[in-house]
Amino acid sequence: MSSAATTVRRSRRVSLPIFEALTILGLVGIAWIHLLDLGDKFEETPYLGVAYLGLIAGCVAAALLLVRRDRRGFGVAGGLAAATFVGYCLSRTTGLPAATDDIGNWTETLGVWSLVAEGAVVALSAAALSSKVRRSAS
Repeated sequence: MSSAATTVRRSRRVSLPIFEALTILGLVGIAWIHLLDLGDKFEETPYLGVAYLGLIAGCVAAALLLVRRDRRGFGVAGGLAAATFVGYCLSRTTGLPAATDDIGNWTETLGVWSLVAEGAVVALSAAALSSKVRRSAS
């Protein structure tokens, strides 16, 4: 087989232990916060309860990818955290379908901690992914 026909496969493995550990910690925080609020959400707005379950499952999946040192975990983690951050902001500004009670309620303790964890996960994921890009370009 000629070398031109051989494809070079980029490794999905990454070794950024501090980024991985802190991102996993942030994902645990996001999942835990939403688990604490899950019962209320199912009573208030069932579709948001289902979305919370999806978010929690996504956090577990992203964490497992990061534990396996798979860089796709950073993309999944950052995407989930960013989407959740946007969802929180929408629920506090315009409201969500059948969920307008939280409009203007920016100081709810779990919500504030959730924003902190989500912001941290987005920042860590972006830094880890850009760090990997810089290293592979060198």
